[in-house]
Amino acid sequence: MRVVKEYARVRVPATSGNCGPGFDAIGMAHDLWDDVSATLTTGATRVSIIGEGAKDLPRDASHLIARVMRKTMERFGLPLAGIELVCRNSIQQGKGLGSSAAAIVAGLMLVRELTGGEESSLTKEMMLDLATEYEGHPDNAAPCLYGGATLSWKSMGGAEQEAERQHELASMRDASHIAPSIHTVQLDVSPEVQTTMLVPAEILPTSEARAALPQSVPHRDAAAQAAHAGLFVHALAQRPDLLFDATEDYLHQSYRAAAMPRTATLLEALRRAHWPAVISGAGPSILLFAQVDSALAQAVGRQGFQVIDSRQVPGAHAVNG
Repeated sequence: MRVVKEYARVRVPATSGNCGPGFDAIGMAHDLWDDVSATLTTGATRVSIIGEGAKDLPRDASHLIARVMRKTMERFGLPLAGIELVCRNSIQQGKGLGSSAAAIVAGLMLVRELTGGEESSLTKEMMLDLATEYEGHPDNAAPCLYGGATLSWKSMGGAEQEAERQHELASMRDASHIAPSIHTVQLDVSPEVQTTMLVPAEILPTSEARAALPQSVPHRDAAAQAAHAGLFVHALAQRPDLLFDATEDYLHQSYRAAAMPRTATLLEALRRAHWPAVISGAGPSILLFAQVDSALAQAVGRQGFQVIDSRQVPGAHAVNG
């Protein structure tokens, strides 16, 4: 693999991970985008940011997109250069909208475009593997890459096979033969399914949300989660009327409630009123599998939540020009 051009531009969508019972496995892409361009230079890495994160995100090589690009280029034995990044961000950070996965996928997509786009040996399957390695779980990266709703899982090979695979991944200069360990399928979504994001002002770092999770859960909760995850896939495709029951979660939302009390209060109120609502990713945003009427929009607005109409969209893609 080699660098064939000096400029590339990509768009990456916001995503919701978990989707209720699909903890670390099911995700959905939304019509909210970051637009990122990269130019290889001989100087130092510099980042321009327009929109979300303009006041807070780093402007140098420590920016997540730049770090992903450099790490990936190094793993493929590509020459390291300075990078001029221009980020036009619409995805809010720390809100459970997949901003870190979007940045990781953007970095990988930019390397892919710089090395030939669809002709590059950096395939989408490999990008999902790398994104999961960098992110820690695939439920945001998969819909960000592929679009729509996705279900992802890891191949369960033996320890010896995994050790061999990790050795190969450590030096990916010719990694086209390496079988991916993370797999994804796109889920059918009924045209009747509509989604709305309810986004609060506060943020919740993913690390804090992860720290709230227990090391184990009761067996009955794990069994119930499996049943509802299966029901969710069915409801999403064929029975939207079952989405309220299908979005019941037993593994993460209750444990994280104390870290996002306003969100937890609103989520409880919505579900008492029989709305199919879940925490988006690690929170504190809420994903509602319904269109919000004006009365509900005003009610949640008074509680400080922004209402964003959403829909299923294609995944990350290159932009010409």
